[in-house]
Amino acid sequence: MQWGWAFPTRNPAIETTGYEMTRTTKRWTALGLGTALLGTGLAACGEQAAADRTDQPAAQGEAEFAPEAVADGAETPLAAAASGEMGGEGEGEGEGEGEGSAGHGVDALPVPERLAFMSGHVEAGLALYRAGRPEMAARHLLHPVSETHAAERAGLDPLGFEPALFEEVSAALDEGRPATEVEPQLAAAEENLALVAERAGGDPAEIIRFLMDTLAEEYQVAITEGAISDPGEYQDAYGFAVVARDRAEAMTDAPDDLIAAIDELIAMWPEGAVPVDEPTPVGRVLAQASTVGFRLPE
Repeated sequence: MQWGWAFPTRNPAIETTGYEMTRTTKRWTALGLGTALLGTGLAACGEQAAADRTDQPAAQGEAEFAPEAVADGAETPLAAAASGEMGGEGEGEGEGEGEGSAGHGVDALPVPERLAFMSGHVEAGLALYRAGRPEMAARHLLHPVSETHAAERAGLDPLGFEPALFEEVSAALDEGRPATEVEPQLAAAEENLALVAERAGGDPAEIIRFLMDTLAEEYQVAITEGAISDPGEYQDAYGFAVVARDRAEAMTDAPDDLIAAIDELIAMWPEGAVPVDEPTPVGRVLAQASTVGFRLPE
């Protein structure tokens, strides 16, 4: 398995049905990037890889997420997100987000990985809502409630998943209520995901490896020529890093430096899920994701 220059363009753990066959290969992921680190110009190389992609728009701009988009007379955030008329992740919503970001076949994933994938979107949405960016948060918070993303939720109800909690959050967002007013509901949604994750089980190290692979893929899609060209994917990648930290905290055999490595990775989003003018270069994010991989137990 190769990562770009360092990561795959598509995650084989998702695109093949033989998920178990990929597990050994995935353990070599960090080693592959570690070898690349022996060379020079890592960050420049990562940025060039992003610049070479021709299937991404040159820029979508944060203007598509402007608060004016939800002014009087305009569509509410959730309505606009559901219709795919907002920027960033809108392309993914319309062309493949039902299968998973960047066209992943989410329904082929084991439940623990599928839950982690959905949780990454939710964490991005909650972070944006709390940051006062409901117009950005809306599409991410559709994942636990919309029919488009129903495959992500398959099999979660018996584990205690409570869609009503997320419907309350979505309704509050659509009504224009500030996050501070509905913080108890936001916290309840997070607690429900944590409960479902505990019951879903799975190997936390394997889940974190999956999240690092997915994060790396999405971040490469998000950045073009050193700028954020796809805000939705940038936000997704942030959410996956946050979920990785949650899974690391649940490990009984976590190395002492694992959470520190993930914290360093999360810090590479300077404003959390909110897009910035100068994002961390692709190469640095991929290198830190590899560092996280190195810290995981076999």
